[in-house]
Amino acid sequence: MNIRIDVTDFKKVTELMKNLEDNVGKPFTDVIKGGAQEIRNEAVRSIQQDPKSGIIYQRYNPSRRHQASAKGESPASDTGFLVSQIKVQKKSPDEVVVESTAPYSAFLEFGTSQMGERPFM
Repeated sequence: MNIRIDVTDFKKVTELMKNLEDNVGKPFTDVIKGGAQEIRNEAVRSIQQDPKSGIIYQRYNPSRRHQASAKGESPASDTGFLVSQIKVQKKSPDEVVVESTAPYSAFLEFGTSQMGERPFM
């Protein structure tokens, strides 16, 4: 099977393709940004959701009781820093990244030799 395409007005084709990109590009970007925001929201919900089943200990400054998460549960929110570091970033029109920039995020997500994983992403 042979297919042959003859373009007689390449400028017009380029203009039509640009119009198509303008009409489809923004809605597409909005959809992927919205999906990424939902992923972020679910990560935040999993951290803030109660109750956790780990150990309970006394925290100071301010004084309070804190129940940690157990292995396999998402981390328990204490100061709110982890949640504040989960961000959605647009890298390009068709790429959006959800990431946590807290320095200890990977340790929580994947665990360490001393602590089991607490996946939240």
